[in-house]
Amino acid sequence: MSNPTTPTPAPHREAETSPRRPRRTWDSHSLALVSVFAALIAASAIVPGIPVGTFGVPITLQTFAIMLTGLVLGGFRAAAAVGLYLALAFAGLPIFSGGRAGLQVLAGGSAGYIIGFVLAALLVGIAAEQIIRRLPAKRRTLWFFLAAAVVSVVASHAPGVLGMMLNLKLSWQAAFAADLVFYPGDLLKDALAAVAAVAVHRAFPDVLVRRVK
Repeated sequence: MSNPTTPTPAPHREAETSPRRPRRTWDSHSLALVSVFAALIAASAIVPGIPVGTFGVPITLQTFAIMLTGLVLGGFRAAAAVGLYLALAFAGLPIFSGGRAGLQVLAGGSAGYIIGFVLAALLVGIAAEQIIRRLPAKRRTLWFFLAAAVVSVVASHAPGVLGMMLNLKLSWQAAFAADLVFYPGDLLKDALAAVAAVAVHRAFPDVLVRRVK
């Protein structure tokens, strides 16, 4: 016979109290997402770039796609998606900007930017994982943007300047000046990627981290 004075435990509110942890990197769901976002990056390169007269390096949508991939998938899955895209492009598919393909692109002015794609996706993805775990949804847009902007400088613009110095034999001053033209567009693309990523996480809250049941 139960004791009538024993308090009844309060119902468990799983939706509010369940901890969250990263998704397994290589489950079937993640592999599908890696493939989808690799295709997204390829599609963004097919859209014609805007020539700016900067040693053959056009303004493209690829940086937007790279940042969106990192902010949605997290570090290692985003790096895998970019790695898959690059492997296909280096193997001969014409999915670099301007329909280019093959390893010869690494001899041009955009080599540093291309090499920086994987690092940029990895770093902004790692930042996104921490932001998703630690911050409420209403604060994520700003932090996604800040993460993308910082990573753009470190993992896109810096390698881009170095690539122009090595391949085009420019001084660092000339390469830096040539790179400056990309900053306004990249900041706009970083902002758009942040807004889009927040929308994706709102619609699919378990795409990056999931609740432990």
